[in-house]
Amino acid sequence: MDEEHYPPDSDNNYSYEYSFNESNVCEMGDYFVFYTHLTTVLYTLAFLLSLLGNTLVLWILFKYENLTSLTNLFIMNLCVSDLVFSCMLPFWAVDQSFGWIFGEFLCKAVNAVFSIGYYSGVFFLTLMTILRYLSVVNPLSTLRSQTQCCGFLVSLVVWTGSILIVVPEVIHTTVQENLEGGKTCDYADWKWKKVDIYQRNILFLFSFGIIIFCYLKILIILLGARSRRKHRTVKLILIIVVTFFLSWAPYNILSFLITFPPPTCQYEKDSNLAFHISRKIAFSHCCFNPVLYVFVGVKFKRHLLRLCSQYLPCGNGQVSSSRICSQGTLHYEDASIY
Repeated sequence: MDEEHYPPDSDNNYSYEYSFNESNVCEMGDYFVFYTHLTTVLYTLAFLLSLLGNTLVLWILFKYENLTSLTNLFIMNLCVSDLVFSCMLPFWAVDQSFGWIFGEFLCKAVNAVFSIGYYSGVFFLTLMTILRYLSVVNPLSTLRSQTQCCGFLVSLVVWTGSILIVVPEVIHTTVQENLEGGKTCDYADWKWKKVDIYQRNILFLFSFGIIIFCYLKILIILLGARSRRKHRTVKLILIIVVTFFLSWAPYNILSFLITFPPPTCQYEKDSNLAFHISRKIAFSHCCFNPVLYVFVGVKFKRHLLRLCSQYLPCGNGQVSSSRICSQGTLHYEDASIY
């Protein structure tokens, strides 16, 4: 997953290293110092926020929700994907400041777990969109009755597929020495790195195509519908999906572009800077979903207030909390957290 490198020289030797460290190729000046500090701060903050937010979502799901709902099951798996992804961020923060100091085994493991978190997140977001499409197109389908027997198997297939996809990455990533004498963790062969980049972009575009198709159909159907509940559910999933693709699309596009040799030094500087900015945005996405649940998910906000009411006194000024404290059980329109 770590695409800090550029293609090798015209010969077939694998001799490229961090562009920021290659003063003999294209001097980046003070960009490297700024980038190092920014990486450390952003990755640490994203890790902490993701750990807090996604753990809170999982707690609410297990405490208040029905996990036989496919939607809730996919949300739970999406939280796990974000947690898996974000738990690798401290390694990259340390790597940016001190080089790779964790050894060969963790080099392979961290890259693999990082990629598994990314791929599983893409797959679960696509499945959530397909599920919402089916529920809108055919609300009387037998999908609910099949939830218990299919949900676990679908999740197992997604996680298994995500693990199998990263097997080549485990095989071909290794610890190497850079031009400065430090160590980096990346592919040992540029060809396999290009395969990884192209594979990730193809899967990204394939999922994006499915999601676009589903939402076009959903919007056409909902134009004549009057159900506010359906509009709310579709709205939240749409916002989650759009946020994911806006976060990752620039990074995937720029990672594809850097597989081509830069025509000029200035182009390399600009593309390098743009790539690393997009990388920060993409890697920080793991903490966005819990925030979206709070601002868009009506039921999630109610559950959150209900959870807080168990630890905070019910004040007269907080109508919502007082109302929730006075109720033993809340009844909702459907089985999902929205």
